[in-house]
Amino acid sequence: MRWLLSTLLATCALGAAATPSMAETKTAIFAGGCFWCVEKDFEHVAGVIAAESGYTGGNSDNPTYKSHTAEGHLEAVRITYDSDKVTYDQLLHTFWRSVNPTDIGGQFCDRGNSYRTAIFAVDDEQLAAATVSKEALETSGKLPNPIVTPVVPASTFYPAEDYHQDYYKKNPVRYRFYRFSCGRDQQIQSLWGDEAHAGIDKKPTS
Repeated sequence: MRWLLSTLLATCALGAAATPSMAETKTAIFAGGCFWCVEKDFEHVAGVIAAESGYTGGNSDNPTYKSHTAEGHLEAVRITYDSDKVTYDQLLHTFWRSVNPTDIGGQFCDRGNSYRTAIFAVDDEQLAAATVSKEALETSGKLPNPIVTPVVPASTFYPAEDYHQDYYKKNPVRYRFYRFSCGRDQQIQSLWGDEAHAGIDKKPTS
């Protein structure tokens, strides 16, 4: 009996030692116009665990959908990702190619400050990486106009109301109609060509 107990304990210890450590999860925050669309896009990037719609960058606490525009907040998405499967640089690559970073007035059919693009860096490492990524894109000549997307330190992120979360899943017909009518994918394709939606596993309108 003692031999059996010792064997079981040794086996359990060996199994525990062989179990890989939990993957490290990190956060990225991007504003790219309508947060329904940004959330949908990044939930189809390999290595992304979750994407959450919300508001950030403004001058008030606890903004709502009705108040966030007047209070200076942008619609944004907080992305949780497995850094062993996707890097921040790869997320940046996808972000640039899923928006129009040369549009200072909003994105596609959505106009106004709350729909502008922005990268909110959660630490100095992200701030440096995003700045380098932006500068590289600016000097590449890929885009016909200057990039107006700011790279700034992240401020408090306020999750949006529940009905905004996973809107594309809850209201698929309305979502597809909105996205098509807004011209988002058509304009991204026109701007980026073969690089449009790079890193996104499924077609954004599917």
